[in-house]
Amino acid sequence: MALLTDAASWLCIVLGGLFVLIGGIGVLRLPDFFTRLHAAGVTDTLGAGLVILGLAFQAGLTLTTVKLALIYGFFILTSPTAAHALAKAALHGGVKPKVDGRPPS
Repeated sequence: MALLTDAASWLCIVLGGLFVLIGGIGVLRLPDFFTRLHAAGVTDTLGAGLVILGLAFQAGLTLTTVKLALIYGFFILTSPTAAHALAKAALHGGVKPKVDGRPPS
């Protein structure tokens, strides 16, 4: 049973790390602010979520798991709010999203 728990834990941690890496590459490579914001959201939800799930598998049913769940709940509540606030501030600041790969008019 411990081997199965360790395998699930490491699978979640590695997949989470992969999503964080992909999100980081997206932040660097995507063409405008709004698509980069989407890449940062992928990092928060999938990457951090899977890493925290993997750590929870390692911790077992302990107080540490409760703390990890609270951290993930904080991520789920604050990440979309922060992304929305940033996008709204960018729109108010005059930043326009690119449509069909063309620069904004």
